[in-house]
Amino acid sequence: MESFERELLELICTTCNLGDVDLDKVASNDPLIGPDSPLGTDSLDALEIAVTIQQKYGVRMDSENTSRIVLQSLATLAEYINKHTSACH
Repeated sequence: MESFERELLELICTTCNLGDVDLDKVASNDPLIGPDSPLGTDSLDALEIAVTIQQKYGVRMDSENTSRIVLQSLATLAEYINKHTSACH
């Protein structure tokens, strides 16, 4: 897992109050949301994550479809943020 993906994972865990998650067992391509997610997150968590990403990185997910695609995994989220921001990570 890349350092930016680790940063995002820590941010997600803080945002969604996921204190009992073993971060070392979450892979870059694991699902972020839904029943197959090692995080145990749901659609309400997805909304919280999207708002937090917008506040922290200034990156907005314009539609539900975009959010669904972007929040598939840490890898897709990191790629989307990197593509839509000029900040270096």
